[in-house]
Amino acid sequence: MAHSHDHAVEILTRNQKLVLEAMEKSSAPQSAYDLLDKLRPHGVKAPLQVYRALDQLVAKGLVHKLESLSAFVACQHPSDEGHAATVFMICDSCGSVSERTNACISGDLRNLATTDGFRVAHTSIELHGHCGKC
Repeated sequence: MAHSHDHAVEILTRNQKLVLEAMEKSSAPQSAYDLLDKLRPHGVKAPLQVYRALDQLVAKGLVHKLESLSAFVACQHPSDEGHAATVFMICDSCGSVSERTNACISGDLRNLATTDGFRVAHTSIELHGHCGKC
């Protein structure tokens, strides 16, 4: 999967590159331990190595954490849209995850927060259900 985040990919550490490549090859969300199992042959031996890499990949916008699953997915954005409000549609049958952004939702959430003086740092919405294939 190609990323427009090429500028961020160029400055990744070895472990970050390994984690990102493993995630991009996967069709399902990955836990840190799933990734650790895949990366042991490449010299990644401790969960902390994976968690550090994931933290940095999330900070760079290359990976998203699905809070409800305690798992991670590679960013699916065709362009760097700032991830203002990302909506994840998670199929409870097959485990597939679709990622979308919507400027209207993002604006509505920002307006809602602003009325209470709240400053939004990041927004992630997770919808659980069944995909069109299931």
